[in-house]
Amino acid sequence: MSDIIDELQWRGLIRQHTDLEKLREALNNGPVTFYCGYDPTAPSLHHGHLVQLILMRHLQNAGHRPLALVGGATGLIGDPRMSGERSLQPREVVAGWVDKLRSQIERFLSFEGDNAAIMVNNLDWTSELTAIDLLRDLGKYFRMGTMLKKEAVARRLASDEGISYTEFSYQILQANDFLELYRRYGCTLETGGDDQWGNLLGGLDLIHRAEGAEVHVMTTPLITKADGTKFGKSEGGAIWLSADLLSPYAFYQFWLNVEDADVVRFLKVFTFLDRAEIERLEAAVAAEPFRREAQKALAASVTELVHGKEELERVLAATDALWGSGDLRAVDGATLASATSHLPAGVVTLGEATIVDALVAAGLEKGRGAARRTVDSGGAYVNNVKVADPEALLTEADQLADGTILIRKGRRNLAVIRVGNA
Repeated sequence: MSDIIDELQWRGLIRQHTDLEKLREALNNGPVTFYCGYDPTAPSLHHGHLVQLILMRHLQNAGHRPLALVGGATGLIGDPRMSGERSLQPREVVAGWVDKLRSQIERFLSFEGDNAAIMVNNLDWTSELTAIDLLRDLGKYFRMGTMLKKEAVARRLASDEGISYTEFSYQILQANDFLELYRRYGCTLETGGDDQWGNLLGGLDLIHRAEGAEVHVMTTPLITKADGTKFGKSEGGAIWLSADLLSPYAFYQFWLNVEDADVVRFLKVFTFLDRAEIERLEAAVAAEPFRREAQKALAASVTELVHGKEELERVLAATDALWGSGDLRAVDGATLASATSHLPAGVVTLGEATIVDALVAAGLEKGRGAARRTVDSGGAYVNNVKVADPEALLTEADQLADGTILIRKGRRNLAVIRVGNA
């Protein structure tokens, strides 16, 4: 590919932009200093932020210098939502979330070399603004008509709830971030999600008015599924990048379950696999979709990117142990607990219960007679080991790392047995 713009367009990572040819020229004549901002509105980033992090890494790999901004100031205010006022979080909570987001962002960028990334916090300059400074030095550049036309603002104004001056003023603070980074670091490009287009233009316009300079903005598309519906919900909620909120195993499974119609597009957006490999996987989806080779490549790539190689290896070991020939006893307790959390479960007393009791307790069989016939026919397993004796008792020796016992009926019907009083 001839340049980074071509690469980003092929991957579907560019939605809206200012003069694309001028931006292409600037990037080709680089290096360009660019930034993307992340507000601490939760203790973790999610898959939507991942698109921005990947875009930043593509640009850095092409020789440009990233500024990763965590909004310690804007996070105290909140970008207006389409409906409903945000609940303002205590200052100490936001400060804690700033630290968590910084540690997540740092894993995606390089902080060494000629184009080393720099972490910045807009609280550093926003906290120095007085009310007079805000109104006199910044407010004079903003026109009420433009501010009122912002989609979120207009929708909120038309609602019964309206919008507070707090959230209405958010766009001024974000625009000022671009101006400050332009002045401090020579930053001439801001990137963000497509829902941020209006705020990005606000910063561009502020720099033009205050400095008479030309800068650029560019957005990534909001990721949807092939049927047009929103992409990015697991059974437990959002696709968080934090292992504390979504386990690496559940994260991997989410990507593994992507539909055939979406997987090639997501390979382009969410991985760094090259064009030849993605085209090979696209052919595999068309020829042998049942093998799910593209989904496996997507899940492995994104999980390693977000959680690291060691966590990916644990996830793959757990997947193989549950559904293949892997060793269940080699899987750590946390990964095993996550991998089996969605399975039916039953409770038995060790030393008293048999595999027959376990099959019934977990709901894999409706009665003891049916359970016994399953054992007699060779269809019952404890921790993936076939059980031939229906009277054999479950003991402490059968417990896995998380204290449970895995039972199986046939090839695909799994359940978890927990220890306690039945």
